[in-house]
Amino acid sequence: MWNMKSTMLFVASLVAVIVISISMANADDKVKPSDFVNSVANVPSAVSNHVKNEWVEIKEYQANSFAEMKTKWPWNQIFKSKNDTQN
Repeated sequence: MWNMKSTMLFVASLVAVIVISISMANADDKVKPSDFVNSVANVPSAVSNHVKNEWVEIKEYQANSFAEMKTKWPWNQIFKSKNDTQN
């Protein structure tokens, strides 16, 4: 199953992946403690704003879909036609 050629090819590709990963994992950018504190402090307001925006979008979507449902609901057509003939 594993001959010498396939084993050497596997080892060479493994070494290449490790070398590329090490070169890409260069951590020169340092995070300042003040930046970290500011970003952590902004999390509650960001989550709150996101939830509020989603709530508004959901209410708009529901209003639109309910209005569309009222026009397409088959029972509404039946009741409208009966009420129209009675008047």
